[in-house]
Amino acid sequence: MWIRTAVQQAKIDLLVISAQRGNQAAFSELVNEFNQPLLRFGYRLCSDTELVKDAVQETWLTSAKGLSKLNDPRAFRCWLYQTLRWRLTDLARKQSQFELVELAEHKDVSEGGVPEQPAVTKPIELDNEVLKAIAQLGETEQQILHLFYLDEMKMVEIAAILSIPVGTVKSRLNRAKKQLKTIMQA
Repeated sequence: MWIRTAVQQAKIDLLVISAQRGNQAAFSELVNEFNQPLLRFGYRLCSDTELVKDAVQETWLTSAKGLSKLNDPRAFRCWLYQTLRWRLTDLARKQSQFELVELAEHKDVSEGGVPEQPAVTKPIELDNEVLKAIAQLGETEQQILHLFYLDEMKMVEIAAILSIPVGTVKSRLNRAKKQLKTIMQA
């Protein structure tokens, strides 16, 4: 699991600032750092693998064009995820194939219960019981759990990505944990 330290965050901030000034190598490093987490998040939102790949690619194009307008380098990750979410929704509407994924019912689920996606590493091995329990939660609760535990985002970042208040993120996270506990004990 990837845990951001102050040094790692400072490195990301410097890469963002450098990329904002036109340094293509810095932007490439940002792509290398965040591409797989974006793909994982996209696969949690949509079952269409090609649509997710297109949305991630368009997210990078959008970020390349709009990076200079980003005022706070620390907001980069949140901005990326939010851009992907919007882009994925737009593309899906255009194709009329938007379908939120119930992870346990994903058509490419391996025996371990984790979707098999080429070129995406699995951050954590979760057993099938946990995945089935998570799949019983609401769509927003699933997204919050994914962002909080797997992508290690702060509640403020999750709130910005999902366009909901921080208090709502807190309450839904707590509710999701209680629901998971109940489901797992049953």
